[in-house]
Amino acid sequence: MSTVIVLFNLRPGVSPEAYERWARATDLQVVNGLPSVLSFEVLKASGLLGGGATPYQYIEILRLRDPAGLARDLATEAMKRVAVEFQGFADQPLFINTEAL
Repeated sequence: MSTVIVLFNLRPGVSPEAYERWARATDLQVVNGLPSVLSFEVLKASGLLGGGATPYQYIEILRLRDPAGLARDLATEAMKRVAVEFQGFADQPLFINTEAL
């Protein structure tokens, strides 16, 4: 199974409440409806195990049913809109492709 991990902080001036409201109402709904996606979740970081601040505020986990189909899904008008909106919230997101061992 292929998984994409996204690590990011909010842009300066973006309220966590506004982002989280959008993530629940739009991002989670649209991305979980894509044919190539098995599951998608957004996590809010609460700290490091053992204590301390985390370098990222949010983590997204995107488990793919069809990695090759993701590019096709990202080209849809709905996902183009979601991507533009996400860019307004996220400050330099880091997208990491992974594969299970």
